[in-house]
Amino acid sequence: MRSPTAGAPRTSLGELAALFLRLGSTAFGGPAAHIALLEEEVVRRRGWLTQERFLDLLSATNLIPGPNSTELAIHIGYERRGWAGLLVAGSCFILPAMLIVMGFAWAYVRFGTLPALTGVLYGVKPVMVAVVGQALWSLGRSALKTRPLQLLALVALALSLLGVNELLLLFAAGAAIGARRWPTLEHKTLPPALLLLLGAVGALALLPLLLGVQPAGPTAAPLGLLPLGLSFVKIGSVLYGSGYVLLAFLDADLVQRFQWLSHGQLLDAVVVGQVTPGPVFTTATFVGYTLLGWRGALVATAGIFLPAFLFVGLSIKLVERLRESPLAGAFLDGLNAASWALMAAVSLTLARTAVVDGPTVALAVASTILLLRYKINSAWLVLGGAALGYGLQALGLIT
Repeated sequence: MRSPTAGAPRTSLGELAALFLRLGSTAFGGPAAHIALLEEEVVRRRGWLTQERFLDLLSATNLIPGPNSTELAIHIGYERRGWAGLLVAGSCFILPAMLIVMGFAWAYVRFGTLPALTGVLYGVKPVMVAVVGQALWSLGRSALKTRPLQLLALVALALSLLGVNELLLLFAAGAAIGARRWPTLEHKTLPPALLLLLGAVGALALLPLLLGVQPAGPTAAPLGLLPLGLSFVKIGSVLYGSGYVLLAFLDADLVQRFQWLSHGQLLDAVVVGQVTPGPVFTTATFVGYTLLGWRGALVATAGIFLPAFLFVGLSIKLVERLRESPLAGAFLDGLNAASWALMAAVSLTLARTAVVDGPTVALAVASTILLLRYKINSAWLVLGGAALGYGLQALGLIT
């Protein structure tokens, strides 16, 4: 088994920490945008991973519950520096976002309202459309190398836009490419790694039933650090999907079942998680601070992200073994094509909400040119978009 850092110069923990602290402070736009930024930094700028390896890790994160972009950061940390890198990369990606959200939560508790963020979002979103588009183009050249994979990606994109479950799409795509490869195999047996993958994800899919995620009815529960932490551990262990899925889980447990939050507080928490940089799951930080101050914020954040570290740690060797088998490798190629399609579907949604008028069109086009022609670091473009949007709001040109 190859070492996680084979094939490239060794990366220091300081380099990992610096990169992921910066990304955690500037990565606006949600998981699709985060993945695009990670691809830019670790594949094209630094050469830490090949496109194929990056896509394998992206597919692995799509198969386990939890925040995909954070899990991808954790995987990258392991690839570069083993278990120490895993902890450093994941923690440094989460920490800045947690502190920023905690600052918003303090203002919310202190003043009873959220600061105006309309202008910042107005300027950042078009930039992220360009960043994600560039990543899709780059990843597509590696993930969609053959006509069957290109056709599969288009079908998966259409089905994703129609609302088909992402896990169903991933496994169907993997099965389709595996079935196509089957007649050419010399030894027609299912590899143990593939069977283990199918069994593990099936078990994870049943966890919501075993852990009682669906509440039978409203039953108020006493609030404390331990119940709060366990509630977020449970959510982090079973949640697939976007921030809107997170909203449904939080509503089921914290509003309806335990009656710790009002619907208004929950919506404010989700807004902050969506509009601040870094992982959307830092919504938990806001909830924890609102309920139990800074201790609650730390406990809730640790609870919701802990399963991501555990799931990535358990899946590392599995991804390696999948690539060693021709059939499982074909399955993984199908997963990569479907992962690209899922990211493209999210990107189209982002574009529809971000590019809404002349200035945003101009900002998206300018960002695309600066990225493709002049190779400008996307972090500067994000900061520039935020400053421009804030300035337009201050001048009263947007509301």
